[in-house]
Amino acid sequence: MSAGNTVRPPITSIQRLHIALLYCLPHHLISRCLYYLTRRRLPGVTGIIRWFVRSYAVDLHEAEAPQAAAYATFNDFFTRALASDARTIVDLPHGLVSPVDGTVSEIGRIESGRLLQAKGFDYGLAALLGGGIDPEPFRDGAFATLYLSPRDYHRVHMPCSGTLAAMSYVPGRLFSVAPHTVATVEQLFTRNERVACLFAAPLGPVALVLVGAINVAAIETVWSGLVTPPHRRQPSHWRYTDTPVELAAGEEMGRFNMGSTVILVAPSSLQWLPHLAHGTAVRLGEALGSVATPAVAT
Repeated sequence: MSAGNTVRPPITSIQRLHIALLYCLPHHLISRCLYYLTRRRLPGVTGIIRWFVRSYAVDLHEAEAPQAAAYATFNDFFTRALASDARTIVDLPHGLVSPVDGTVSEIGRIESGRLLQAKGFDYGLAALLGGGIDPEPFRDGAFATLYLSPRDYHRVHMPCSGTLAAMSYVPGRLFSVAPHTVATVEQLFTRNERVACLFAAPLGPVALVLVGAINVAAIETVWSGLVTPPHRRQPSHWRYTDTPVELAAGEEMGRFNMGSTVILVAPSSLQWLPHLAHGTAVRLGEALGSVATPAVAT
C-alpha cells in the first residue's frame, strides 16, 4: 500500500475553505480551555454526560462505572475504565493485538520509510517518530493507523508484551484527526503534537505513536503521567535503559483526553490479517497480525 500509487481526489472549494479555517484556529488555546473545563466539577455535568452518551451512542454498560452520575467531571467519564470482563485479550505471543477500540484509518506496509496517510498523501516515518527513536528497524515494516472517535473508549493498551526502551515528545499543531481532515491536510500526523514510545517485544521492536488533536487536551502514559500539557516548543527524548518498564499484552500504557489517533509501527516480519482495511472497526485485544519467524527481543 503506497501513496505513490494512488491519485488524490480533487479538493473541493468547501474543503479548501475548511482547511483554511483549520489553519486559523488557535489549536492549543481551544484545547487548553477544554482541559480546564473538562476537569471542573461543573453544575449539570451529569446531564452533559447523558447528552453525550445519547448523541454519540456510547455504550456505558461496558464501563466499570455504568452510571453517568458516577463521574464527577466530564474527563472522568471520557477516560473511564472498562469493566474487567468487557474485553478479551487474544493470546498472541508473536503477534499484535489492537491497542484500542477504534477504526482502521489506513493499514499496510512502510515503503522506503514512507507511510500512507490517505489516498494521495504519504508522510515520513523519521518525521513521525520525531528524532528520538531510530526509524531504520521499521523502514520497510508494517503500520496501522487507528482512529478513536468521540464515542470510543480512550485508554491505550499494549499490543504485545514489551519493555519500554524510549519515549519522545514532539511539539506541533493540533489539527483535527477526523477522517475528512486526514484526507485533506497533508503531513497531518507529522504536524500534530504527539508522543512516540518504543518497546522491545518478542517479535522485535514495536512503536506506538499517540497523536494529539484539537480538543485532545492531554496525552499521558502510565510510567510518566501527563506528558502534555504543558505544550513545549522543543522535542524531548527519554531513554529507559536504567529504569526498565515492563508491560504485558493488554495492559494499559496511556490514555487520551478526548478523541485522537494511535499509529502502530512494527517490523517487516509482521503480517496483518487480510480482512483489515480502511474503515474496519477494531476492539481492544482482538488479533491484528502475527509473524512467521519470531525475532528475539533486544
